[in-house]
Amino acid sequence: MGDHLDDLDPEQLAAVTAPRGPVCVLAGAGTGKTRTITRRIAHLVDQGQVNPDQVLAVTFTARAAGEMRSRLRALGIGSAGSSAGVQAQTFHAAALRQLRYFWPRAVGNTRWELMDSKLPLVGRAARRARLDTSTESLRDLASEIEWAKASLIGPSGYAQAAARAGRDLPAPADDVAKVFAGYEAAKISEDGDRLFDFDDLLIFTTQILLDDAGIADEFRSRYRCFVVDEYQDVTPVQQGLLKAWLGDRDDLTVVGDANQTIYTFAGARAEYLLNFSREYPDAQVVRLVRDYRSTPEVVDLANRVIGAARGRAAGTRLELVGQRPSGPRPRFAEYPDEPAEAAAAVAEIAALIADGVPASEIAVLYRVNAQSQVYEQALTEAQIPYQVRGGDAFFARTEIRQALREVSAAARADDPPSGPDLVESLRALLFPLGLTPDEPSGAEARSRWASLTALIELAEELLGHNPELGMRELATELVSRSQAGHPPTMRGVTLSSLHAAKGLEWDAVFLVGLTDGAVPISHAIDASPDAVEEERRLFYVGVTRAREHLRLSWALSRNEGGRRGRRKSRFLNGLLPTCERCSSTLIGARALRTGICDSCSGDRRPATGTTTRRSTTTMPLAPADAELFDALREWRSAEANRQEKPAYTVFADKTLREIATDRPADLGQLQRVSGIGPAKLERYGDAVVAIVAKAADG
Repeated sequence: MGDHLDDLDPEQLAAVTAPRGPVCVLAGAGTGKTRTITRRIAHLVDQGQVNPDQVLAVTFTARAAGEMRSRLRALGIGSAGSSAGVQAQTFHAAALRQLRYFWPRAVGNTRWELMDSKLPLVGRAARRARLDTSTESLRDLASEIEWAKASLIGPSGYAQAAARAGRDLPAPADDVAKVFAGYEAAKISEDGDRLFDFDDLLIFTTQILLDDAGIADEFRSRYRCFVVDEYQDVTPVQQGLLKAWLGDRDDLTVVGDANQTIYTFAGARAEYLLNFSREYPDAQVVRLVRDYRSTPEVVDLANRVIGAARGRAAGTRLELVGQRPSGPRPRFAEYPDEPAEAAAAVAEIAALIADGVPASEIAVLYRVNAQSQVYEQALTEAQIPYQVRGGDAFFARTEIRQALREVSAAARADDPPSGPDLVESLRALLFPLGLTPDEPSGAEARSRWASLTALIELAEELLGHNPELGMRELATELVSRSQAGHPPTMRGVTLSSLHAAKGLEWDAVFLVGLTDGAVPISHAIDASPDAVEEERRLFYVGVTRAREHLRLSWALSRNEGGRRGRRKSRFLNGLLPTCERCSSTLIGARALRTGICDSCSGDRRPATGTTTRRSTTTMPLAPADAELFDALREWRSAEANRQEKPAYTVFADKTLREIATDRPADLGQLQRVSGIGPAKLERYGDAVVAIVAKAADG
């Protein structure tokens, strides 16, 4: 029992040892939420409050569920796959299991089959509606159907709901509704047999539990304790299923962080987390704020990013406290175009690898998948291995399927290897498949070698937890991971979208393409302030993926030699470092590189008739910044007239220009602008922040 309470901080301990009943754990990034969840389950089992097979823990990705099962096994209380184990699954996997078991009793002989993809039926419905049937268009239509079903919206209510939600539609709302209706109709055969998509698993399981009291009682007698991870990402259909599971009970632990809500476009609603203590007035609420992942420098930047957030989710923000030793400061860089940005990032990646940082501990994160191409090319030219997250599934690769067959065959032998002999035996098995002693040349051979090496490293990792691990246990683990979509860590730099990076972490993270129109993405800017706030949370998620090294960059044009038409992301306002000499915010590539602003970089006392570098006070502003600068000057003029004093005594033009480019979102950010002391902050701060906010909303 005591082992489950070792090495817990006071907040984690409070969450783990809370009595059965409603518990809400508000867990900031890097605060050990998976450790807390699994230790809580282990503690409840150890205390005899619940049997392992009475616990159902659900999360949102197969990888997260697999990680939870691995930790539960390490704690010695069993996991899914054993009749006496805790069930740790995704919502959809849990619903699929329940539906298969209860369907014959609830529905009878009507058959159903789970679809691999909804695109063929969506395409048929789109053709009937005379809409574009390109793959991109069909994916957009499928996404709208998924959002609607996750939000418990049918075809008849789609158009109105889409308008209310401000959806970015691939076609007129009425036409999308027609495709939705046609798709639903196409899933039912003339004999009444059905095709199910993944949302149907949740919908029909919920309906069976609500309609059949006998089935509901049987289910609730089996499962008595529920744990939900990433509760801020729950959709209405998932919440409905959770309520059906619970019935009138309240034995529920939820874990989440409203400031990492990044899936509202898919139907997620943070209000279930935010309203938990209203739903359960007796709930124990615990906040985890000690960040064990990132250095204090990264944590400080993350706090400043989310500190500028607005809206209800921001009201629950967690001020993280870094627990690691100090590390390098986050670095910022500006480039003329994307190829230059990618080349510089790859050069720094090469330097990190040379300094001993494994390539698998480095990630390049971007907003949309199309941004990966320039980094794939740059990494290839530098001969640095990489993997694109979201590419081919690891366990679907030919060499991995072959490896699983070899391992399974070896596991069936009379005396399969175990313990120290396991890894060498595994190497011998995989050698004919391409696991040579040294990394081979050629892209295909290197790819096979990297995949097989990942299996060796996984076996070594598992041996570290269990020195007696044998080939049979390894085969079982690999099959379990394959079914759960839980691949091992691959060698090579990771290229990933910000959304796909959620739940992962690396020693070094490169956040690239940080321009307005990308972060925040353009359709969010056009949609609403709430959509922009979600983009800010996505940026926050990206920052908090870094353990030690964090580099943020942006390019002023897309292509080499292209026309500069971009501006850095508004989320960078108030984050950029200041000049080492005058403390003004650094603007431009050279200033960010040297740490000295353009005004201070030349001779401070030039000889008569000579000129210094162009001052930032005379450099032309971007159009949007110029509009804000004019608004600030107009306000300053009115304020000066009211006080009957010269305008420069309110704020100098240099200060107003810096405000216009940095766009401070609150008083904390405003006070970092040069020329603003405590007195001016108190007298004028609220008015200036309001003007900046109005410009951002406009």
